[in-house]
Amino acid sequence: MSDTPNTRPQASMSKWELIAILVLMTSLVALSIDMMLPALPDIAASLQPREDNHRQLVVTAFLIGFGAAQLIYGPLADRYGRKPVILGALGLYGIATLVCMLAGTFETLLAARVMQGAAAAACRVIATAIARDLTSGRRMAEIMSMAMTVFMIVPVIAPGLGQLILMVAPWRWIFVALLIFAAALTLWLIFRLPETLHEEYRRPLRPDSIARGYAEAIRNRLLLGYTLAGAAFFGGLYAFLNTAEQIFAEHYGLGESFPLAFAAVAGTMAVASYTNSRLVVRLGQRRLSHTALIVFTGISVLHTVIILSGVDSLPLFLVMLAGTMMLLGLIAANFSAIAMEQVGHIAGTASAFYGFASGVIGALIGAFIGQLYADSALPLVAGQAAMGAVTILIVLVTERGTLFAVGEDDAEG
Repeated sequence: MSDTPNTRPQASMSKWELIAILVLMTSLVALSIDMMLPALPDIAASLQPREDNHRQLVVTAFLIGFGAAQLIYGPLADRYGRKPVILGALGLYGIATLVCMLAGTFETLLAARVMQGAAAAACRVIATAIARDLTSGRRMAEIMSMAMTVFMIVPVIAPGLGQLILMVAPWRWIFVALLIFAAALTLWLIFRLPETLHEEYRRPLRPDSIARGYAEAIRNRLLLGYTLAGAAFFGGLYAFLNTAEQIFAEHYGLGESFPLAFAAVAGTMAVASYTNSRLVVRLGQRRLSHTALIVFTGISVLHTVIILSGVDSLPLFLVMLAGTMMLLGLIAANFSAIAMEQVGHIAGTASAFYGFASGVIGALIGAFIGQLYADSALPLVAGQAAMGAVTILIVLVTERGTLFAVGEDDAEG
């Protein structure tokens, strides 16, 4: 799996089992978001939110809880270890999912979704921390990219799975399916996941120690810069998640066939993630992610201009959106690897800070863009163009005006 000195003797998993565990942990997050998309109209009809666009808040509530809770899991994971924290969080996830399933009002559902997202946040923090415990540098980027390649199949099929459930049962049964998946993951982790936290890296769970850990994270230029860049970039992605069902099903009239269009877009991201896992060891995180970011922004700007000119068709939208989303696979894992490279001794805290700031800020940006939806794809496309430009600016400042460079943190690990 890795011959670096960071590898713990008891971490006896093969590389492929590590990847499988990372995939399942992160898949719980993706399933919790994407399986809900085809159910949003049914949820709105059943629980009757005040405005139609408020049904997007079922996604946003999860994302906010998901981002905010990561600040808690970082210190816990650095004190008590990765395994007990993830198992406790999965228990909380099960309770929250039951509340979602039984919710009688829209407000109750949103509150439960915040709690569900907060519980699922441990999957993201612990997965990144485990990867950093066992690997580093380009090797970490390779492992994360390979995991993301398989993981990206989940957004491809998740809306379809949700739609299949809706064909035979009410929307509440989607939460039953999530509960079963979480239970199976819990059992695998109980029997197969070793503790990967180094004893010398355990940090006391005291306010002053936690404050020092987060202060160190914030002072790290790469971590802070790429966290803010991720927040801006993922704001555009979350806007897509918020509005995908309305744009495809309503604006373009796909109705219940919307999961097919969503799968076509998400599928390109899986292809790009696999490509990244093959190229990153040779080319480095910066060359791939910076190039992809510039191309992403250029395509989004062009798409905005085309829609403003009065051309707005489903085939054009699918092609150009797929082009931009494909580039996500060349950005996400690499941004995370660059951000984490210099903070291995506080991997849990650093991962939590990265996830908190990028997640919460990104969710709020995505919610703002999503609420601008008015039977047009323009807010989404223009929002992604704007966020791409902001991300480029942040990366330029972080890298002191230089893109594509290969530094010490970009070396093979």
